[in-house]
Amino acid sequence: MSELRPADDGFLRQLRGLIPDAAFQADPAPFLTEPRGRWQGRGQVVSPATTQEVSVLLRACFDAQVPVVPYGGGTGLVGGQIAEDITPVILSLHRMAQVRAVFPEENVIEVDAGIILADVQAVAEAAGRLFPLSLASEGSARIGGLLATNAGGLNVIRYGNARAQCLGLEVVLADGTIWNGMSRLRKDNTGYDLRDLMIGSEGTLGVITGASLRLMPRPGDEATALFVVPDPTAAVRLLARTGERIGEAVTAFELIHRQGLAFLAEAGIAHHAPFVRPPEWMVLIKVGLPTGQSAQAALEQLFEGALDLVSDGVIAQSQQQAQDLWAIRELIPEANRKIGSISSHDISLPISAIPDFIAKAPDEIGKIGPFRINCFGHLGDGNLHYNVFPPQGTSRDAYLAEREAVKTTVHDLVHSFGGSVSAEHGIGRLKVADLERYGDPAKLTMMRAIKTALDPRGILNPGAVLRHSGDHG
Repeated sequence: MSELRPADDGFLRQLRGLIPDAAFQADPAPFLTEPRGRWQGRGQVVSPATTQEVSVLLRACFDAQVPVVPYGGGTGLVGGQIAEDITPVILSLHRMAQVRAVFPEENVIEVDAGIILADVQAVAEAAGRLFPLSLASEGSARIGGLLATNAGGLNVIRYGNARAQCLGLEVVLADGTIWNGMSRLRKDNTGYDLRDLMIGSEGTLGVITGASLRLMPRPGDEATALFVVPDPTAAVRLLARTGERIGEAVTAFELIHRQGLAFLAEAGIAHHAPFVRPPEWMVLIKVGLPTGQSAQAALEQLFEGALDLVSDGVIAQSQQQAQDLWAIRELIPEANRKIGSISSHDISLPISAIPDFIAKAPDEIGKIGPFRINCFGHLGDGNLHYNVFPPQGTSRDAYLAEREAVKTTVHDLVHSFGGSVSAEHGIGRLKVADLERYGDPAKLTMMRAIKTALDPRGILNPGAVLRHSGDHG
């Protein structure tokens, strides 16, 4: 790959002759930070309004060998949207945020990549449909970034990751070539699946500018329950039994540990505690059934048929009670941020291996220090958020020297169980070394070959996912 040059004033003057003035962001500051505060970026922000403007921009950057960092909603947690050691063009898609077309009979919506997830959900609802991708940052995350990272969220057990919600893409390649793959087809067996290649590539192979997305029928009746289980083994068995009794109508199945409730109290975050004494382990279940069937009755029957696994429980009797139960799960990440983790881990494991991992990991981490662990997440699809915190009354700053050891311990153990060190957040810049450490060598060789073929000058998000040729690790 060729040596990259910075997006300096001279290059920006060149761009201004090619792209309308409205595309140039006066203040880049909002685009130079990320949610965890680990990186402080730099660069010049350009916000095209059309796919053609994106094409012109990328062609100019390709010719001048200027790096480009695509920027969606800025909600990523692995540094994929931040560049510290280069001065790139930060390509923001926030001005490309339109709904292009809705086809309710086909269950399809076509959108610009810069549209916010919550807006897609609202348009789908207005059409009597459901766009099922749902996560905490849905009020600011943008569709292009969600597809580029193959985001997960709460409903993966039923509807799948972002990849499963996408039928087609419009993508601008590194040299400015526009690939029009905005297909609405469910079946199109005409060669390599370039859509799936771009999804999850984190802006390193092309810039997603549009997407054709699948919509779903809205459930006629929904219900939520919080059940108490003695341990993760019982939770996994309950998951299997829930599938046997309710089938694919299970929308979410979340595992929550008592530490999460303790952190809510410690952080002073108001919530409705459903039990007088917080139990050790809980599962939060959401069910959505067709019109004419009772989701609440399904959960009641599940509880009655699982008394060997469940010792207590609350089934929401109203929409407000359901929201209160979900608020517990959704507020835990906020409590985690206020407490301050030493090391946070987005991991996935074979579901049957989760109890053994949860049992073994504290002993391994305890060899490093007397840390607290908050383990919670999407048990239904094997994705845990396994976060390690300092002892109560101390600050994480006192333990930052142990961060790398904690991370390596957790990731080594995940790998030994056949799991992944990146379940739904992507690789970004944070986990490049992890991908090299745990990734299959043949896979990495193929990935590098694809990167070289589609981005021969290495301008697209250099240093994300794959180490840039000028980096040393």
